Formats: sequence, structure tokens, C-alpha cells
Amino acid sequence: MKVGVIISSNDPETVWNAFRYANYALEEGDEIKVFLMGKGVECESLDTNDFKVTEQMRDLIDNKGDIFACGSCLKVRRSEGSKICPMSTMKDMYDIVKESDKVVSF
Repeated sequence: MKVGVIISSNDPETVWNAFRYANYALEEGDEIKVFLMGKGVECESLDTNDFKVTEQMRDLIDNKGDIFACGSCLKVRRSEGSKICPMSTMKDMYDIVKESDKVVSF
């Protein structure tokens, strides 16, 4: 199954759980694409002692999941994205939603 995950939160626990879900779905054999928008593009700066967000993100990439970050949302935050969260567009989000069998948002 193709699953799209949309993250628009910058709450460490919420984002950590979103990526945990995405990693679990990958382990189950699903194709996962994550789109970060709004506050979600801040996810690489959310690590805490309890919620290792970037560890979950790296696991997703290492296991062939994809992460996209809204370019407009990054620009508002004066960021250009990163290797793990490349700058993307609304078209990318549209394509993820259109191609996915299921879409989950956090």
C-alpha cells in the first residue's frame, strides 16, 4: 500500500510518533512518503531526551522512505531545507495525496 504522511506539527512527541508510524508501515512493506508543511518543517530541530525525532527520520530514509519539506514554509523560516528534508513544492504534496492509497496527518 502507498501511504502519505503529512506532518504540520512542531510538537516533539507528535512528530516523533508520526515518524515512528511511518517507519512501522515501512517495516510492514508499505511505500511511505512524508510531506512536512507549516511548523512541521522544523522537525530536524525538535530532538529532546525523550523524543529522538531525527533518529526516526534517518531510519525512514535508510529504509527507502521519502521526506519532502514545503519550500514556502521553509522560506518563511529562512531555511533552505537539508539533505534529509529537501525543499519541495505543493505539486509534490498534491502528487503524494493523489498517488497514496491512504493519507495520515499529524
